Order: sequence, then structure tokens, then C-alpha cells
Amino acid sequence: MIELELGGMQAKAQVPIAVSYKGKIVGNYSADIVVNDVVVLELKAAEVIAAEYEYQLINYLRATEYEVGLVLNFGPKPQIRRKIYTNDRKKDLNS
Repeated sequence: MIELELGGMQAKAQVPIAVSYKGKIVGNYSADIVVNDVVVLELKAAEVIAAEYEYQLINYLRATEYEVGLVLNFGPKPQIRRKIYTNDRKKDLNS
């Protein structure tokens, strides 16, 4: 958080996000960090980035207005995975 803010970015931790499906709220989750109200960061400390972490992030992107997300793993070998799910692809899911 400090480094993001020192870099001139707005960073919010534990951001509550309502998850909707076909216009109905179906649950809530807290994004680890949201940067500039655009990018969702999911932070992990694991041996490797498991497929489940990536699927989780894609599901968050599909169910919200956010289009870009990163899984950041701070385990023994740091890793990053970028996921994009554009809002134009979500129209069918939420109607």
C-alpha cells in the first residue's frame, strides 16, 4: 500500500464489493486492494499461484464492474498473473 501511494496511486485495502448475477446481489467479498478504482489486486503467499486463485479473480471480475485484476504471489518465488474481463462481455451475464 505504501509503495503504491508513494508512486502516486490511490490504493484502498479490504474494499467491500457486492457481487451480482443477472442484476441481483448474490454475495459480497472484500478485494485485498483496489488501485485507482480500476485494478483489483488479490494477494497470496503460497508456493505457486494455483489455478483456483486465477479462477477466483476471473469470477470477481465477471461479477463486478472491474475489468483488470492481478494475482500477486509473495511466496518463495514471487509471481504475477494478470486477468482481464471486459465489461462488454458481461452484459449477457447481468441481464
